[in-house]
Amino acid sequence: MSKSLQAIRGMNDILPGQTPIWRYLETTFAQLLDGYGYSEIRLPILEFTDLFARGIGEGTDVVDKEMYTFLDRNEESLTLRPEGTAGCVRAVLEHGLSGGGQVQKLWYTGPMFRYEKPQKGRYRQFHQIGVEVFNQPGPDIDAELIVLTARLWKRLGLADAVTLQLNSLGSSEARAEYRDALVAYLRERFDQLDEDSQRRLTTNPLRILDSKNAQTQALLVGAPTLSDYLDEASREHFEGLKARLDAVGIAYQINPKLVRGLDYYGRTVFEWVTDKLGAQGTVCAGGRYDGLVGQFGGKPTPGVGFAMGVERLVLLLETLALVPEALSPAPHAYICAFGEAAELAALELAERLRDRVPGLRLLVNGGGGSFKSQFKKADKSGARFALILGEDELASRVVGCKPLRDDGEQQNIAWDALAEHLAACVEQA
Repeated sequence: MSKSLQAIRGMNDILPGQTPIWRYLETTFAQLLDGYGYSEIRLPILEFTDLFARGIGEGTDVVDKEMYTFLDRNEESLTLRPEGTAGCVRAVLEHGLSGGGQVQKLWYTGPMFRYEKPQKGRYRQFHQIGVEVFNQPGPDIDAELIVLTARLWKRLGLADAVTLQLNSLGSSEARAEYRDALVAYLRERFDQLDEDSQRRLTTNPLRILDSKNAQTQALLVGAPTLSDYLDEASREHFEGLKARLDAVGIAYQINPKLVRGLDYYGRTVFEWVTDKLGAQGTVCAGGRYDGLVGQFGGKPTPGVGFAMGVERLVLLLETLALVPEALSPAPHAYICAFGEAAELAALELAERLRDRVPGLRLLVNGGGGSFKSQFKKADKSGARFALILGEDELASRVVGCKPLRDDGEQQNIAWDALAEHLAACVEQA
């Protein structure tokens, strides 16, 4: 017996019962960004592997362990995108979108891919909504990104479920000086580090700061702190960001161990975290990457952005019972047609009604069936009315209109008057 077909582990179907909440989330976000003047960009899922190796950084977990990389038929190394920023920067450079210092405020959404152990809220194919801004160097745009995410939480009802954490990574020179001090401190305690942190000590030592190992965290209590190594310009930038958040009343926590997992970040980094999802606590994260465009061969260009995981936000909305009711509203009417002539007429009538009644949700029974079976389908659909077409109705050019949600009497309505009747129903809905 052949093996049954099934999805790849960690790559999940999003079924019709789930898609309404996804559409709700995506639509809410798109409308919010429209109000802030951001434009959508759509990016390829596949990129040359070198893009991520150069942008994300050799030695990071993403590049070393998590990327889906393969050779295509031309023997070129390609990778399914593990995140969105590198591809967006590539597109901005390739198409000259940031030339002449022009500001670009962009957003995107779609699937990302990382090979890691699937668990609730963390999948191998996952979806992100991301925002990237170019050619705005000051703390005002850092603040705007945080402010608009705070507004999103309010619209979704999540404002009390998430907490903002901030840190500054300083300049590349300041980070290099701090890295040397941190490595020197940890080398003296190498045997006490967990195995993962021992590996990171030579590849990406700043990531040790957010280790989940309790013994390693205990060692870090006496370690040098990044804030002691900040350059003056980064310190002023960070103070400017905090002043703006204070001005609009957005609360935050300074987390000196917040470093982010990708090499391109510098100065501002932030995360919105929740304690409602267990280990998967980060729902949105981002920061500045002023050196990334130059690293890809372009002129030095300030950049800042964030990404949020759609699966985790959906899970958070479901966990807190914040999914709005009627995301998939019931149809206004359901046409029951009896006989071939009535079925043909029902199709014509349905299209005429859709032309004349904007917003009408109308289902037409397919495949025939008895009077009883069709009414059962109409009732199950949740429609307010069953519209009945049979031989007698066709002969009289009327439609039987039977209320399904109250005890009202069935009435016959002329074809020409039906659109007006249903328009009133749509307006009341």
